[in-house]
This record gives sequence, C-alpha cells and structure tokens, in this order.
Amino acid sequence: MKKLVLFLFMIISSLVLAQSQKSQKVKYVTIKQKVCPNQKGFQLVLKAISNDSRCPEGVTCIWAGEVTAVVSVYKDSKLIEDSTLVFSMKNEEDNKKWLASYLSDKQKKIKSISVLPYPKEGSKINPEEYYLKIGYLK
Repeated sequence: MKKLVLFLFMIISSLVLAQSQKSQKVKYVTIKQKVCPNQKGFQLVLKAISNDSRCPEGVTCIWAGEVTAVVSVYKDSKLIEDSTLVFSMKNEEDNKKWLASYLSDKQKKIKSISVLPYPKEGSKINPEEYYLKIGYLK
C-alpha cells in the first residue's frame, strides 16, 4: 500500500511540474545596432563588439571565451549612457540585472543572453551582423 501511495504521489507531482514548466514560455527580444527614431521610453542599442574570444564551432578549446560589447542606452531617443558589458559565465547575473533595469516590466525575468552570430572555424563575422538575443519568461 505504501508503495502504491508513493507511486501515485510521484506521478501526480511530475504531472504538476510538467504543467508549470509548460506555462512558462520563453519569449525573445533582440538588441541590434540600429536606433529607432522617435521611440518613447528606454531603448538599448548594440553600439559595437570590441572583443569576441569565444571558442568557434568545430574547434576544441580550453576556455569558452567571452564577448565584450558596448551597449548604448537611449531614453526618448536621447543618449543616456554607453556601457561596456563582458558576456561570460561569471558575469551573467550582473548582465541580466543591468539589462533588466532598461527593459519593460514584462521582459524583466531574463532567462538567457546570447551574442549572435556564434563564431565558426574558418569564417570571420562581419561586425554589422552582431546582435544580442535576450530570452525572458513571459
């Protein structure tokens, strides 16, 4: 009887957990290298990538690498600040907090930050192709 109760408890709890994970959908916002004129509120713009030392696809590296980016903050189309962010595993939480302070209320629960495109062995990334992709829980 104990085994049956334990088994039923495990089944029910796994179903509840699966449903709660499904309800938390991840949405994405991108930060590109273009300023949208006449935009109200805060706007983040990727000004430049000053360093990209990530390990390219197809290569075995000792270190995963990092990306250093300059992000501009505009409020009502006026430049407020330029901030240099280093995207690496050790800075992830600081970057999430900084970005969340300028995103809308519905985008503040940041789940992931990616700098794209990701480098590939033997090819060079055109600086204008870079953008930030921020995943947030809705």
